[in-house]
Amino acid sequence: MSDSEEEPTIFEVKAGHLDTGLRGIPVGTCRTSFVDPMKGVHYVGYPVGDLADMDPEDVIFLLFEKRLPNRHESQNFRKDLAERAEEMPAGALRVLEALTPGSGHPMDWLALGIQALGIAETTGDFKEDGLNLIARMPELMATIFLLRGGHGIPESGSNPRLGLVENFVHLMDLEEDKAAKMTKVLRTFLVLHMDHGGGNLSTFSGKCVASGKANLYASIASAMNALSGPLHGRANQACLEFVQRIGSSDPDKVEKFVRGELAAKRPVYGFGHAVLRAEDPRAAAQIILGEEVCPDDSNFKIVKTLRKVAPKVLGENPKISNPFANVDVASGSLLHAVGFRKPEYYTTFFGWARVAGISAQIIDERKARGGRGVPIYRPKYIGKDQPLQRLN
Repeated sequence: MSDSEEEPTIFEVKAGHLDTGLRGIPVGTCRTSFVDPMKGVHYVGYPVGDLADMDPEDVIFLLFEKRLPNRHESQNFRKDLAERAEEMPAGALRVLEALTPGSGHPMDWLALGIQALGIAETTGDFKEDGLNLIARMPELMATIFLLRGGHGIPESGSNPRLGLVENFVHLMDLEEDKAAKMTKVLRTFLVLHMDHGGGNLSTFSGKCVASGKANLYASIASAMNALSGPLHGRANQACLEFVQRIGSSDPDKVEKFVRGELAAKRPVYGFGHAVLRAEDPRAAAQIILGEEVCPDDSNFKIVKTLRKVAPKVLGENPKISNPFANVDVASGSLLHAVGFRKPEYYTTFFGWARVAGISAQIIDERKARGGRGVPIYRPKYIGKDQPLQRLN
């Protein structure tokens, strides 16, 4: 483009866009993922539904390297993550032992644990720190679960060579049958939740903090705090509680309940999406998974009925642009079915998954502009009495 040519206008900011949370306003580019309104989330061009059964380690490689690994690369990447996990800084998580079991929300513990890992060891290299954090997340997660429950770490200790999800389940010290189902659900859960474009609150918050040259751990901790709110990461918890309130998988009773919630102006959890205009493929993938691991679970049966009934009822309202199921409709019920009976922990799994995608996006932004990085985020706010013509 020559100096005389004007750059194309891709978005015109108007007064009506103010005080709307930047919703829909472009601020940058994203190399890791995008959301197609009809086909859903894509990781580096791959539909997420096609990746649902892949090893989480291979999908992390995809987000970082922008391509899937070959067999040799996959093996080496697993080995690298295991070695990083085995080099967990001594005493890095002792700060969590000082907390009262069961106090606060699990997401507070997760953000604090990530910050503690950064205090114990920060290389200053965003990619190195990101991979270190990803590798050490299973032990951090297990530590949070066990300490909050008043338990110690099993004598068997961490075994990163098992794999990311497998090591977490190993640390939970479960019976073989329960461990197998939990592993299956968590592997799929992590893959489906790893990334979701660049504009969701947690990802955007993490990238904003990193743009000020804060380290990777501080940036991810801020992202976890953003994820902790009821309007963002706690949706899977809210969906399970919603399903349990329905209490029946009978279609007539489910429809009556949904209409009652709408009449009372209460939300119907697990449906709708800011971008999608069709059912979320991640919801469909979890329904398939549920049929395999917990087909007779009462909550899962309600979810299946709800998936059929709710879109019909919601679709009667012309103001609802997407009446279809989203990623949260079944995730809480699946976690509950495989042994996680405390919904307040569900967002920590969301956070665990999203660490990979947010780290990859931070790395991309820090390498942008020939290594100079995306400038520090500084959106413009208009003073109360400032003329709106200043927007031009």
